Parts: sequence; structure tokens; C-alpha cells
Amino acid sequence: MNANLYDLFQSRFPENRASCCIETGCGRQYSWDDMERASARIANLLASLDLPADARVAVQVEKSPEAVMLYLATLRAGLIYLPLNTAYRASEIEYFLQDAAPSVVVCSPGNLDWVQPLARQAGTMHVFTLDELRDGRNSGSLLDSAAACADRFDTVPRDADQLAAILYTSGTTGRSKGAMLSHGNLASNALVLRDYWRWQADDVLLHALPLFHIHGLFVACNGALVNGSKMIFLPKFDGAEVVRQLPRATVFMGVPTYYTRLLDDAAFDSAASSNIRLFISGSAPLLPATFDAFRERTGHTILERYGMSETAMLSSNPYDGKRIPGSVGMPLPGVAIRTVGKDGQACAIDEIGDMQVRGPNVFKGYWRMPEKTAEEFTADGYFRTGDVGKFDANGYLWIVGRSKDLIISGGYNVYPKEVEAVIDGMDGVLESAVIGVPHADFGEAVVAVVVPDPASGVVLDEAGIIASLKQTIANFKVPKQVHVIDELPRNTMGKVQKNLLRSRFA
Repeated sequence: MNANLYDLFQSRFPENRASCCIETGCGRQYSWDDMERASARIANLLASLDLPADARVAVQVEKSPEAVMLYLATLRAGLIYLPLNTAYRASEIEYFLQDAAPSVVVCSPGNLDWVQPLARQAGTMHVFTLDELRDGRNSGSLLDSAAACADRFDTVPRDADQLAAILYTSGTTGRSKGAMLSHGNLASNALVLRDYWRWQADDVLLHALPLFHIHGLFVACNGALVNGSKMIFLPKFDGAEVVRQLPRATVFMGVPTYYTRLLDDAAFDSAASSNIRLFISGSAPLLPATFDAFRERTGHTILERYGMSETAMLSSNPYDGKRIPGSVGMPLPGVAIRTVGKDGQACAIDEIGDMQVRGPNVFKGYWRMPEKTAEEFTADGYFRTGDVGKFDANGYLWIVGRSKDLIISGGYNVYPKEVEAVIDGMDGVLESAVIGVPHADFGEAVVAVVVPDPASGVVLDEAGIIASLKQTIANFKVPKQVHVIDELPRNTMGKVQKNLLRSRFA
């Protein structure tokens, strides 16, 4: 039996293949037949390139139905899909291309001038473009090249353990790591969530998430595809447009920022959301105040869940049972989650410990990092998440912190060491510390605390530091505030006490 993830999707397509699979915000519709034929053309194009086995296809393009077709085509061709954040700049993309060594790169036309030289330096022979949807049409050299290809393709057989995708993640030290996800990893998670969240035959997903993130692609898209459900595709989150489209949908997934912004819109009320069966929140902590305000405004109780790039979804508040604000619910069926103390022993109820997980959804390891992979797994096969949490007496999981100081702002991961390295390289900076502080809109806000170098004679300016960072790193990593202080607080071992900084600047 072919375990290729695309075969699972295809087996769940609705009987009426002429029905709508994706509808864009401007009203353009793509049927299930359209998706199948278009992905076949792109798969035939990829197959014609005589690529090596397990070749990577790196993709940094704007959100569009054609981007989903490319994802499906990569699966069908038996290749490995590598999505990249559209906010990444040249220095970031250079690292990913060098590390992943993709055989194919697909980028936005506007970025071709700087992406193509980086791809060539990484040894990539094939570079295509795919433009965002404009005036109801999509263009680029990928679609132009695939237009002449056949619209039928026999999906390449794949075992469940063979790789389907690589998602780059990171700790607070070192460079980003590529999490290797297999066809079996993604299939198991999609099927479990389909049952756990009670997907219905007539469900319609309002999709406002990005496609380069596990949330938007492997939770939202995969969930709709495995259920044969229509998606209403918004290019990005726009509160007014979401409110306008909600009456036509039954499921909505978002990060906490989406929900705070919906609550800021006076047009968003119980009437606007009356057709929605399920609101889901993830990728960042949802403040209890937001949870309560949303329920009071709409009558809906947001369902929070917990996942990682390395594992997809791990736990969820129940569909039918009590949803508790601040908790991420219970382990999903087939997933084991445990909390252990520093001595390696299991924690008692309400005792905080390091979170470790095991299940068919857990990734195969880090790309080209066997030693790091071995380090992150226990002897009995549990993955060390780096998160710290506890279970209460009712079996609900509570995440109380991140042992590696990861910041999640607006649903995106921000790794302090990466931002600190850039700030520390600026003229007039002696050292810096980057922290996350609670933020009603973003869940957490990135804040930089900077110590000036008195020998430099440079006067540090908050606006100047922020402006410089915006030219260097993705915008979601740029601090919302910069504080200049005389020295960073340290313990007797010389380690910066970020907990004191969080308290001071919260």
C-alpha cells in the first residue's frame, strides 16, 4: 500500500470532484479536479528534471491556491517539501539553502534577483518563480513551464517512514535545525485531528493563516484536505474580511493575535459567528482575558491546543468536554506526554517538569544533525520538547514556560540568540539580552535590553536600532521596544538573569 500522503488526501476527496476545493477572497474557485490536474502538471515538471532521490524543493512564495498545488505536486513526485517564511531576508535564506541543499527553489518573482544567486551558490540547478494571486490570475515561470505537461500523474510510492517535508526550527543557541517529517507523521496527525475535532462532511474552513508554518499548512490545510472540505482562502489575516466571510464557514483556526483583533472590531459579534462550529487557537499562549472576552462576545469557547514543528499537534482541549483557559488540554489519541524532573523521574500531579513526548506524529530527527537528534531523544524513545509544564488532577496539561527562552510572538517563533547576535554587532553596543513579555495582541512581544559600549562614543537610539533591525531580519523578530541600561543583571555564575528583565520590563 502506498503511504504517500497525497494518496491519503486523494482517497478522501469528495465524490463530486467538480465541487469547490478552494475559493479565494476575490471569488475565484478551484475544484478538486482542478487541484488534481494542476498538481499533476507540476509533478510531471518536477519528474522531468531528473532529480536525485529525496530531493528537496525549497519554497518561499506568497500564499495562493497554486502554492497548495505545488505542495501537493511535491508530495506526488515523492520529493521533500521545504517551506520558508516569506519574511526571511537574504542572509537567512542563504543559510537554509546551504544547509538543505535543495534541488529546486521556487520564489516570488520580486525576489528572484537575490534568491537566484544564493541558489546557484548552494548548488541548486533549478529556480522557478510563482507569483501571488493578482486580479484573479496567478503567474510565474513554474506555472508557465508546467502548462505544457500532462495533467495525469501516477503518485510515486512512498513508505510511511520516508520524508515528506523539512521544517526549519531552532533553539536559543546555534543555527536553525531542519525537522524531518515523514508521510506517516503527517498522515497520523491529520487523521487523529479529523476525529478529535469532529470534522463534518459539510465543514468549510476559513483559512487566514500563512502556508509556511506548521499551523497553516499541516494543521489547517491537511485537515481540510483529509476531510474533503472546502477552504475559503484569504491571502492574510484581515479582521474586516474575516468577519465578512465567517457566515460562509464552519471552522476557523488562528493565533491569539487574530482573536484579539477580531474582538477589536465592533462588527464581530454572535451573529457574525453564528455559523461557526469550531474556533481553534494555537502557536502561542492565549491570554485567559481573551478567552473570556471571546466567549462573552460570541457565545463560543475557543479550543486551545499544543504542537511543535517537530511533532505537529500533541494535545488539545476536548471538543465535547470542558475547555479550560490557559490549558492545552489532554494528549491526543496515540500520543504520550510525560513531565519529568531533573532527576529523570516522573512528576506528580501539579508538579512542574520537563515535557517529553512520543507518538507516530513525532519527527524522524534533525536534518544532517545525527548527534543533535540523538541528544534530543531519551533512551526509551521520548522527544525532549524543551518546554516545561505540568498535569493537573483532571489530566489537563499546562505549559508554564520554555526552558530555552523561546519567544512566540503573533504565532511566530523568535529565538533570542539570533536577534541578540545582530544587535551585538551594531556600533556602540556592548551586549544585549532579548526577552519576551506578555502582550495582549501578540501573546508575547519581543523586547531588547541593550548595554552601550562607553568606549565607542556612540549614543544608542531605540528608533535607530529598530530601523536597522528591520533591514536585517524578518519583521516579526524585530523588538517592539528597546531599553538601554547600564548593565545586565547576572547571577554568581555570570549568567544573565532574564527573569529579572522580564519582571522589570513587563
